[in-house]
Amino acid sequence: MSGHSKWSTIKRQKASTDAKRGQLFTKLSKEIMLAVQQGGGSNLDTNFKLRLSVQKAKDSNMPTDTIDNAIKRASGNLDGEQLNEIIYEGYGPGGTAILVQCLTSNKNRTAAAVRSTFNKFSGNLGENGCVSWNFEHKGIITTTHSEKDLDETALIAIDCGADDVTIVDGMLEILSNPENLENIRDSLEKESFQIQSSEESMIPKSTISLNENTAETTLKLLDELEEIQDVQKVHSNADFPDNILATYKNSQE
Repeated sequence: MSGHSKWSTIKRQKASTDAKRGQLFTKLSKEIMLAVQQGGGSNLDTNFKLRLSVQKAKDSNMPTDTIDNAIKRASGNLDGEQLNEIIYEGYGPGGTAILVQCLTSNKNRTAAAVRSTFNKFSGNLGENGCVSWNFEHKGIITTTHSEKDLDETALIAIDCGADDVTIVDGMLEILSNPENLENIRDSLEKESFQIQSSEESMIPKSTISLNENTAETTLKLLDELEEIQDVQKVHSNADFPDNILATYKNSQE
């Protein structure tokens, strides 16, 4: 597993302040709204993306009323905005490949904010396709250790359609094709695994190792990109030194 995955796992595990939690719920609401718009309705039984988005929101302890309101807004039952999905591609310090997934009702606002953040940390936006070739669309499940050993866990997950199982920062991360995500989650829950999160993500095919100074600047860039109102997820192929990740983890707790 890459250093990128370790950074992503830390982000998922970190304790959230009220402000951070409010920002997270806003992003999750947008994701739910887009799933309704793109998936053909608000029926959880027939809309896979909506089921996945709602489950992700529940994993993050998002209130049921907030989830329901996001679905209603996207269904036209409440005033809501029309969202557009945009992916920006660029390079960070040391040539790090970065994908920025956005949901926005104002493309000009989002483009300006993303470009300004890249420039602030000596990065630059690139053309469509400049780095996306190095990423794979995957489903990713994060779960706590069970009494089963890693080999047994891997066999259970692989039997359900997983591609890989590994330990990252004390957590089990399971990769699969997005289509297998629900089946694997259901199977693991039947085996009494405690699921922390399940979502679709972009996983780098290869990574780039960074020295300490470059790693610190890259982490700041990734964090500030995630703080942008319209940014949903940020993906990178950076492989961070363990001591930098340890310091970063402590700063997030």
